[in-house]
Amino acid sequence: MKRHCRPQSENTDAYRRKSAAPLFGVGWICLVRAFKLLCAVCPYVKEALFVDSVSVNKFRDSLKSFVEQVVTRHVPLKVTRRGGEDFVVVSADDWERDQETLYILQNNDLMRQIAASMATHTEGKGYKPAAGELDEITGI
Repeated sequence: MKRHCRPQSENTDAYRRKSAAPLFGVGWICLVRAFKLLCAVCPYVKEALFVDSVSVNKFRDSLKSFVEQVVTRHVPLKVTRRGGEDFVVVSADDWERDQETLYILQNNDLMRQIAASMATHTEGKGYKPAAGELDEITGI
C-alpha cells in the first residue's frame, strides 16, 4: 500500500495562512489550537492525514479485509483506478464525525466561542464548577 499526503505546495505555512484564515474568519492560530485539541482528544486525527492507497483490483479481491481495516482502524482507504476517478472508503462513524467537525469549523460563531473559551482557560479565568457540579457532569 502507498501512503499519500497533500502536495508539497499545500504543506507550506504561507499557503495554510492564506487559505484557512479567510475561510473560517477566526485566524490561523485558532485553527492550529483547534487541531492540537483534536489530536489530543482523538489519536486517529494525525494518522488520518496519511491515507493508505490500493488499486481497485486489489480492493475488489480483498474487499472484506479492507472494509474491516477501515472500520477497526478508523483510517480512510483511497482506492485508485487506472481509467477513472479515485475514491475513498471511510466508515460511517468516521464520516459522521467528520461532518460534525466540518460543521463546527465552518460556523464562525462556534469557532469564536471556542477561541474565547480557550483564551479564558489559558488565563485561568471563567466559570469553575463546584465539586458537586463536576461529579454531576462527569457522572461520578
